[in-house]
Amino acid sequence: MSGARAAGPGDLGAAGALLHRFNAEFGEASPGAERLAARVGELTASGDTAVLLAGDGPAGILVIRFQPSLWSQLDEAYIAELYVVPEARRRGFGGELMTAALELCRARGCDYVFIGTDEGDADAHRLYERFGFTNRSGDELMYVYEREL
Repeated sequence: MSGARAAGPGDLGAAGALLHRFNAEFGEASPGAERLAARVGELTASGDTAVLLAGDGPAGILVIRFQPSLWSQLDEAYIAELYVVPEARRRGFGGELMTAALELCRARGCDYVFIGTDEGDADAHRLYERFGFTNRSGDELMYVYEREL
């Protein structure tokens, strides 16, 4: 992999703290860093989730969820979370995380990877487009609907 690395058991606390900080920065609810760390441990142990970290501290995190594809015999990958702490932005960590994520997806034999983002997040849009992602909706807005059960 590039400058990013796969999170190991010793990284759970840092992963939980980064995910909690991500939600806090954008005013989203969080179960707390400790609970997120435990959940990251559970999900990565299953093999269907990978967590990548970049920088000292670490400064950034990317979470990938793998699932069987409906359209092929291969897996598809969903980049569920990508976050770099504000003080470390524009230093290449997002690019390192994306490079490592795409390498991991290819190594796992995935044939498709997708990610969602907010309409106003131009920095994220530029990053994703730099790595070959396209907005399949063209000029039309895409919507994601969700519902708690």
